[in-house]
Amino acid sequence: MAEAREGSGEFAGLVVPPVGAVVETTDPWEPYRMLDASGAAVGPVAEYLKDLQAIGRPATTQRSYALALLRWFRFLWAVEVPWGQATRVEARDFCRWLQVAEKQKGDGAVPQGRVNPVTGKSGPGRQYAPRTRAHSETVLRGFYAFHLEMGTGPLVNPFPLVRGRDGERVGAHRAPTAPVRFDRSGLYRPKISRRVPRRIPDDRFDELFSRLPSHRDRALVALWVSTGARASELLGVRCGEVDVGRQLVTVVPKGSRALQSLPASPDALVWLRLYQVQMEGLIEPDADGPLWWTLRRPFRPLSYPAAYRMFQRVNAMIGANWSLHDLRHTAAYRMARDPGMPLTDVQWVLGHSQLTTTQLYLSPVPEDVIASVLAHHRRTADRAAEPPVPTVPGYRSESLDVLFGRGPA
Repeated sequence: MAEAREGSGEFAGLVVPPVGAVVETTDPWEPYRMLDASGAAVGPVAEYLKDLQAIGRPATTQRSYALALLRWFRFLWAVEVPWGQATRVEARDFCRWLQVAEKQKGDGAVPQGRVNPVTGKSGPGRQYAPRTRAHSETVLRGFYAFHLEMGTGPLVNPFPLVRGRDGERVGAHRAPTAPVRFDRSGLYRPKISRRVPRRIPDDRFDELFSRLPSHRDRALVALWVSTGARASELLGVRCGEVDVGRQLVTVVPKGSRALQSLPASPDALVWLRLYQVQMEGLIEPDADGPLWWTLRRPFRPLSYPAAYRMFQRVNAMIGANWSLHDLRHTAAYRMARDPGMPLTDVQWVLGHSQLTTTQLYLSPVPEDVIASVLAHHRRTADRAAEPPVPTVPGYRSESLDVLFGRGPA
């Protein structure tokens, strides 16, 4: 099939049907399952997901990896190459295809580069973003490395690492006393620009908060923006994990998976209490039960997709495209900009392993920079409009202009 794809128009007629799926199960031993076109489970992917679960990867990570593998298997099914016979040619062509192909679920997406006038953020775009392509390369390289070690895949990983000059191993001529650098990356991994996290300005946040339709939604947003917890972390809180007296909410962080108590603002706990009073008699209280529920019958635990849709509806009211994760960024910016709060405390709240990650929130915010530059222009115009200072007798006005920078030397 590699020979059939040679030439500049090799992908012109290539159609990758959206067959197969990644489905959620109720089996704790297999939270997510990847299915082929016939609805059967894909065995090699199932074994890899089991390995991910064994090394402690959460179910959300398993889902993300399964979706990346689904894109790869759809491409292989389209070019009629078995996964165990894929070579570097198929890996190269797949990475090229990701650069030009449109998302198979991208209907209605904002074209790439279109900036939202309210938030200043670009839309998701119809094509795969560099971060998505980089994630796919990492997942597929790990997938084939796993099967290479197990002896169930090809003898050579189709997604190789970067080689040195003339095909040598990276660091082959490193001096024994020189420090070892672990900076090897995938050969087909795209370059990713470093993103500066965005926050929601206070005035826009107040506008967005006023549009929330229920006490539950106000409690959720207020807790997200005061604790800095991730959306999924807060949605997983149980009733017995809220200590109102100490203003603490206990979550399970995404990275360490160890319980962590996060301080919450008083107003967030007030909204939480209003929501709990509203649900009295509708949901039987249980310390081990979920804290967040749907507001319509039949009552079910609130899921991330439902919370996401709630936030998107409020976004649409003001023409914005903020995400739930931007609430975490907003909390981090507020804490990092507080001169009375050490940056190491912010690092602990956010659960960052490296302080350099937390330092991103000290970066200038575009809105603040724009306001500062406009203020500079206003000060410059005001100085130019000021009446000239009268010359003191005995001094030449030309010399004073040079001394005070009012004219050319």
